[in-house]
Amino acid sequence: MQKVLIANRGEIAVRIARACDDAGLDSVAVYADVDADGLHVSAATEAWALGGDSPTDSYLNVPKLLRIAQNSGADAVHPGYGFLSENADFAQAVIDAGLLWIGPTPAAIRVLGNKVSAREIAIRVGAPLVAGSEGTVETAAEVRAFAMEHGLPVAIKAAFGGGGRGLKVVWDMDAIEESFDSAVRESTAAFGRGECFVERFLHKPRHVEAQILADTHGNVIVVGTRDCSLQRRNQKLVEEAPAPFLTPAQKNQIYSSAKAICRAAGYTGAGTVEYLLAQDGTISFLEVNTRLQVEHPITEETSGIDLVLAQLQIAAGGPVPIFTDPEPRGHSFEFRINAEDVGRGFLPCPGTVATFTVPTGPGIRVDSGVRAGGIVPDRFDSLLAKLIVTGADRQQALRRARRALAEFEITGLPTVLPFHRAVVTSTAFTAPDHLDVHTGWIQADFSEELPSDPQFNPVPPEAARHTISIEVDGRRMALGLPATLLDSLLRGLGGAARAAAVTAADGLPTGGHSAPAADPATLRASMGGSVVKWMAPSGALVAAGDPVLVLEAMKMESIVVAHRSGILREQLVHPGDTVAVDSAVASIGD
Repeated sequence: MQKVLIANRGEIAVRIARACDDAGLDSVAVYADVDADGLHVSAATEAWALGGDSPTDSYLNVPKLLRIAQNSGADAVHPGYGFLSENADFAQAVIDAGLLWIGPTPAAIRVLGNKVSAREIAIRVGAPLVAGSEGTVETAAEVRAFAMEHGLPVAIKAAFGGGGRGLKVVWDMDAIEESFDSAVRESTAAFGRGECFVERFLHKPRHVEAQILADTHGNVIVVGTRDCSLQRRNQKLVEEAPAPFLTPAQKNQIYSSAKAICRAAGYTGAGTVEYLLAQDGTISFLEVNTRLQVEHPITEETSGIDLVLAQLQIAAGGPVPIFTDPEPRGHSFEFRINAEDVGRGFLPCPGTVATFTVPTGPGIRVDSGVRAGGIVPDRFDSLLAKLIVTGADRQQALRRARRALAEFEITGLPTVLPFHRAVVTSTAFTAPDHLDVHTGWIQADFSEELPSDPQFNPVPPEAARHTISIEVDGRRMALGLPATLLDSLLRGLGGAARAAAVTAADGLPTGGHSAPAADPATLRASMGGSVVKWMAPSGALVAAGDPVLVLEAMKMESIVVAHRSGILREQLVHPGDTVAVDSAVASIGD
């Protein structure tokens, strides 16, 4: 292994590039047009353009990635997390192209990436789990039948999903059909597969997981546990290692079953076996993530093992770094810094980072995918950076976290920093002898009112680029430049003047139509994003609070509800349109 193509973007691509440098390897970054000036582009040894701005045209485009690997001379591919990281067909295509795949085998990805077959392995090795469907469910009627037999609530889950996408919890029989349809849509959009299964949903559980390393020589170790219970929209916000307040019996059950599942699947590389821990102490197997996790740094800090270097070593045929499960040293928290407005219900908000000031001091680590002046596009995930704080024990780590979060400053767009600052003072999270948070705690029990961020801007940032042809020593080449810079050069305008002109003329999103604010009939978008579908037809009689429109932004769906009772008229947007927050989408009249 000499040169690694990183098939990803943002902070994880930066992280992998730095690990490659530590290992004495060259790295190849790839980038969509909107990421041309991204931090990961400059972090790698070299960078190649994918072209296009959508995930499908860029980071999910297998032929482009393989072509760049060949043209750049890369001999290995690291997928990071998300995108194609758990796509067995991509792993196989990499191997078939004669490249080294840094991850588990395609066979292991298939059997564990499919939550249905993963459950079958868990049952076979005696891992603990709750009741679930036998295989996938093809229709909402099958979900209803399962709920009738086992009771509510139930969870509809994408069989090939992860990160909370394609997961819907159903508390009411009347919501089954729409929840099933939404889970299929989200799963198809995020993973290219729409199969789902259903299982009993444990009320107010903790989310606990085991970090696995396994090599090709039969060695499997648990590097440590993590608690990831603080979530919104079924996506993690705060994680800690090791998972606190586990009994010796619970820890032993997690360690032994995680190893057994991975051995049964022939697993190699880094992976995570996830569990739910019910309030009565019951542990239930959840899934296996066949990739590096977003929260891997806290396990690195408490184990002393660099997980990305371990991935590289195992992929090259080497052994796991140590042959026994390491004992945790100290305690570590990770705070995901997302571009979301907590005062608007964690509404994703793309934008431009004006300033980016990170904390310093003992036990502080920041893994970032942005810098001041960088753009957070609306096409991809909202994660900007990760703050990792480590102390000698949990209470010291919390004190350091409060200090670090107070020092962390990001301007230009909303972030979740206000929530993090609030949660590290909440007794439910900081009690010295127990943990009162659960996976639904933010929505159900977090009572602090956090204000909306005045930096919220419904207009996505302008990141257009133009490509021109130039000749260098007689060779024709393509040169990409920011649109504002190129237009300024061509038209003789100053950069600032041209930028202002472009923003005014071209920076408005399409699809939304403004209407007079005074019109009480106007229904407005609750967030910016793409229109997925109308849930009620034009002319339908709706009641206040009824769901009428589905929007999608930054990989998550959101429902626009009727603001008043009446007849739904003048649907101003259509599936595929892009709308801005507060733009008019319809009217509801008498």
